[in-house]
Amino acid sequence: MCSYHLTTMTTYTPTTTTTTSSSSTSTTTTTTTTTTTTTTTTTTTATTTTTTATTTATTTTTTTTTTTTSQQGVNISANAKWSQNGVTVAGGHGRGDATNQLSGPHGLFVDDDQTVVIADHYNHRIMQWTNDDTTNGQVVAGGKGQGNGLHQLNGPTDILIDKETDSFIICDRENQRVVRWSRRSGTTQGEILIDNIYCYGLTMDEQRYLYVSDYEKHEVRRYQLSEKNSTLVTGGNGKGDELNQLNEPHYLFVDRDHSVYVSDNWNHRVMKWNKDTKEGIVVAGGQGQGNALTQLSYPDGLFVDTLGTLYVADSWNDRVIRWTQGDKEQGTAIVGGNGRGAGENQFNGPRDLSFDRHGNLYVADENNNRVQRFSIE
Repeated sequence: MCSYHLTTMTTYTPTTTTTTSSSSTSTTTTTTTTTTTTTTTTTTTATTTTTTATTTATTTTTTTTTTTTSQQGVNISANAKWSQNGVTVAGGHGRGDATNQLSGPHGLFVDDDQTVVIADHYNHRIMQWTNDDTTNGQVVAGGKGQGNGLHQLNGPTDILIDKETDSFIICDRENQRVVRWSRRSGTTQGEILIDNIYCYGLTMDEQRYLYVSDYEKHEVRRYQLSEKNSTLVTGGNGKGDELNQLNEPHYLFVDRDHSVYVSDNWNHRVMKWNKDTKEGIVVAGGQGQGNALTQLSYPDGLFVDTLGTLYVADSWNDRVIRWTQGDKEQGTAIVGGNGRGAGENQFNGPRDLSFDRHGNLYVADENNNRVQRFSIE
């Protein structure tokens, strides 16, 4: 079932981790040392000769490097600031389905090389923009019309890249399923990973567990990709605003401690659920809908850096707001907040956000049909 918010922002505003991607490298060193010493002594009545042969120790070092990619691990200074004017890196040519256009961009994922992958919601496709070509994107999944065939998508809302399988994992919302598409050239259809789920957001931890929000059941579940069984991690107690409840959960982020952050959209707050707990903690908003720095209005995309600082796409307030760890009372607007519009310093319904490994901020600006990049200063 679709969700609609009737506002002047857009005729259809379904409310919307992370995800940014960074790499961590582990190194294993194996050292082999061989030492051989041979001593030969020959003695006669006249002289004594001693000969010593020594083989010098030889050391061989073998280095094996394993690289894993996840959305965690972006280091951003606590005092960081960003340019207040964004640069369009995808779309920005009006609403449409040409390769230089978007139609209601939702979830986005930024890869290590600053490739931007976007859930192009109303075009029922996934678009990819590379860093060296910000004019035209490439259709990498869907784009065959609205439908439920394996070669089609229907209103996708979130996307991530699974480096282990070199594939996209997509929240195919209106088809009530999570699908996987290979990134290999020539791929024409996906495969269903999870079905019969009203998915909105998804994320993955470093152990490759997949977390998916179900906005109809007001819960978040964790899946092993090889299995369809799941574990309830947040919510699941019906629609509501108690600490053990959610009201239309949208986007997700999971940190290294496996704490799950949820944009609790209709409760105008962000919740943090520590691992294996029955209740969440309000870490942003929760003071009713509004535009004060203590409030949020239909929060969507979110991200947490290595310091525990929380970044939120405050969609109906047209801003990105930052909450430092331990400060639940008030956030700081870091970009936007200059009224609704299409200016370089404005948004019209920011839906999702992500960071690259340098700390540059990317925002899916839904009703301006573009993705903006704000450079870190």
